[in-house]
Amino acid sequence: MSSHTDRTTTNTLGLTTFACTWCGLTVSAYAADGEPRNHCPSCLHSRHVLDHVEGGPSDCEGRMSAIAIAVLRTGDWMVIHRCVRCDELTSNPVRTDDNQLILMRMAVRPLAQPPFPLEAFGTL
Repeated sequence: MSSHTDRTTTNTLGLTTFACTWCGLTVSAYAADGEPRNHCPSCLHSRHVLDHVEGGPSDCEGRMSAIAIAVLRTGDWMVIHRCVRCDELTSNPVRTDDNQLILMRMAVRPLAQPPFPLEAFGTL
């Protein structure tokens, strides 16, 4: 989510919105369940507005691409983002109205494209 006023507006309900850096969708800063969000529910992209790496470029404003899904011990799903400008990795909670098809595609990608030939299991 962008913290800059030129990219952030307030709608009639008082909710903050932002424009997605990838697909251009106007997104509410709150998910359907009222939880805050920082990524687009349609394409899952975000904007790099807070640098967490010591000594790294501050607030590089790069596009954060959704690259993977992580599941915490609690069972909560997290979207893993990588900044296309500085390569920093971040994680953000999956929200109830996030695109379920994209989430599942990312979750099964390691099984669909393993780093070794599946035929190797036939000889074990």
